[in-house]
Amino acid sequence: MKNNETEHLLVKIGHILAVDTEYPPDGTLLYARLDHAYVSPAIFKHLGNQILYRWPDLDALGDALLELWEAQDSEPRWAEIEYLVENGRFTATYIYPDEIDPEDDDTFNRRDRIVRKYFGDKPIVYPPFPPDDNDGAPTYEL
Repeated sequence: MKNNETEHLLVKIGHILAVDTEYPPDGTLLYARLDHAYVSPAIFKHLGNQILYRWPDLDALGDALLELWEAQDSEPRWAEIEYLVENGRFTATYIYPDEIDPEDDDTFNRRDRIVRKYFGDKPIVYPPFPPDDNDGAPTYEL
């Protein structure tokens, strides 16, 4: 990975996370799984006695994460990123495929354990799904 490009993309991800002005950026955890043409991000906000899940902007955040993942020079590429914002600074931890237990393939349980690792054993509040105009069926633009 080229250092300047990586740094630029990591800062870009921080700016995308900071767009959510309803909550301060401090105490934000981005956890994402990536693979070829695949990104699954989740954003959590630490609110003291609870943790709030925030819907990610898949267009902006997904593109930035895929750019970061594709910028890697080595194989195998990392499979997950844990991006934590605290005190106006961020840390990014990359998890490689050989560091993930093959028995631990339940994404939601794994994700919840990672959130607890950073924020402790507090309830995670998930908001209702955004309103849908098509009775739950996905719609696509051509």
